Amino acid sequence: MAMIDLNADLGESYGSWRLGDDEAMLEIVTSANVSCGFHAGDPLTLERTCALAARRGVRIGAQVSYRDLAGFGRRFLDCSEAELRADVLYQLGALHAMCVAAGTSLAYVKPHGALYNTVVHHEEHARAVVTAVTAFDRSLPLLGLPGGMMLDIARTEGLRTVAEAFVDRGYTAAGTLVPRGQPGDLIHDPEAAADRVLRLVRDGVITAVDGTEVRLRAESVCTHGDSPGAVEMARRVREVLAAAGVEVRAFA
Repeated sequence: MAMIDLNADLGESYGSWRLGDDEAMLEIVTSANVSCGFHAGDPLTLERTCALAARRGVRIGAQVSYRDLAGFGRRFLDCSEAELRADVLYQLGALHAMCVAAGTSLAYVKPHGALYNTVVHHEEHARAVVTAVTAFDRSLPLLGLPGGMMLDIARTEGLRTVAEAFVDRGYTAAGTLVPRGQPGDLIHDPEAAADRVLRLVRDGVITAVDGTEVRLRAESVCTHGDSPGAVEMARRVREVLAAAGVEVRAFA
């Protein structure tokens, strides 16, 4: 039987500002990429999100980012490798505390936003993420874009790596994500998204924005909790996968 993990970015509300419907998403997904306070999420939000995920049996991943709260972590920061390593390590410790308080454990690590895209090709920043994880807990898998430098470095360090694809993001012919703000960056139709994920799981192929057929194998697919219609899209993806006999379960 084919299997896939369904993850979402959660815990991104801040104070009185609410982003997404974490409670509804946690009824659908199998893994939650929970923000660590550097791009979004205040301590109370993170505590509540981890507690709710634990009650739902959803695995929790630390979604580490650049220190960019104002920019939602979507801006590149030209920091040193040592600075970024310390920032990632700090974030891991923070979310680990919330997991322990919720009676669960941290299951994996995934970069967010600009950091996610940067570690595909930026050796120093990719190495900073990897060395932070190895210093914290070598058993934690790293989730990222297939073919990226971070996953290559992680494998050489003996870490488990998990290739990820996206439910609601457009792809270039090179297999990278279309930058936000460019044509085709986001997919809004739940049916189109669900059909694309099913084809990915079955055939290992995804269609890029220019029509190129890109070969892609992934253990997990991500839907963004802050996108319009995120709950509807995640629910439809899970329904279509279930109807096709695909088992949706956490990779970690």
